[in-house]
Amino acid sequence: MRVGISGTHGTGKTTLVEALCAHLPGHVAADEPYHLLEEEGYEFQFPPSPEDYRALMACAVRSLCAPAPSGTIFDRTPLDYLAYLAATGADPTEQADAAALRPTFASLDLLVVTVITPETERVLPAAELPGLRTRTNDALLELVYDDPLNAWEDIPVLELGGPLDGRLDAVLAALRQIRRPGPDRA
Repeated sequence: MRVGISGTHGTGKTTLVEALCAHLPGHVAADEPYHLLEEEGYEFQFPPSPEDYRALMACAVRSLCAPAPSGTIFDRTPLDYLAYLAATGADPTEQADAAALRPTFASLDLLVVTVITPETERVLPAAELPGLRTRTNDALLELVYDDPLNAWEDIPVLELGGPLDGRLDAVLAALRQIRRPGPDRA
């Protein structure tokens, strides 16, 4: 199974990716686009600029489209960076090529969205740029459900708004449903 984990910063994405890889035999984590670009020598502004987010989105597209094992968990998807762009005032429909995004998202079996909850605020370390974080969370949820690019409409989406200790089980249950053929499929 190929799973994309999306969410604003400080919502436990990487922790979830690691837990999934530990519980799903043969699954590996794909490197986060930020780290891939950093290794290539890309220098990010702080806070990131729109150009930085576009570079991250392009890297995420390449990562999802590159040959990878079928058991790959992606720590961020292009949707994350569209949400950051929207949160900084850009029109997401002008920031991405829908025709390029469709096969990217079609390569996923499940899109998981980690959101800000009262528990993430209480339990997880305080995140930098809290205003941007909240705006991105809101933009991400709007994008996920409105899909203004018609790029991920056929991909099952699991929004994780419940307790942090239930996230792994929720994703594993969703994956079991996706694997199951017939009318019970999620």
